[in-house]
Amino acid sequence: MTRLHLVRHGPTHAKTMVGWSDLPADLSDHAAIARLHDHLPAQAIVVSSDLSRAADTASALQGSRLRLPHHANLREIHFGTWELRGFKEIEAEDPELAFAYWDNPGDVRPPNGESWNQVRTRVDAVIDDLIAAHAGHDLIIVVHFGVILTQVQRALNLDAQEAFSHRIDNLSVTDITHHGDRWSVGRINHCP
Repeated sequence: MTRLHLVRHGPTHAKTMVGWSDLPADLSDHAAIARLHDHLPAQAIVVSSDLSRAADTASALQGSRLRLPHHANLREIHFGTWELRGFKEIEAEDPELAFAYWDNPGDVRPPNGESWNQVRTRVDAVIDDLIAAHAGHDLIIVVHFGVILTQVQRALNLDAQEAFSHRIDNLSVTDITHHGDRWSVGRINHCP
């Protein structure tokens, strides 16, 4: 049994599509970070995306926990030409593509970006490797909204649209357990 504690990084306060851009996290809410640190298992192993908003959040939560190197394949969705643009601007440019991307996530992708299915394949491979390498341990995985939703989708056997219906707040934790032949889900979007 391997327990995954998927933590969403601290807020960036951006009002645009933020995928692979390396925006910093606002980690000024020391009380929230302390509560999250204390909530997470003390003997867990910490790993994060290589983007600074996730890596810096992981550093704030690490304490004396073992830390693995950052992992580029735990990055957020690659939004391509939609990166750092507002939804209204994207929708005005290509309303059909924008609607299809969010209403029917799967193989639809933004120009020069990646589809939901590509994100899911990329993240599943990393999570599988982490589980294989650290079976029986608790893993604190500090990542992004989309990354967490890929694993909620996987563990609950949802379609992508159902997965997108879940809210994932900054500095929240989603608990998923891998039992070898099945998954179970504890709390989703828990803010200690």
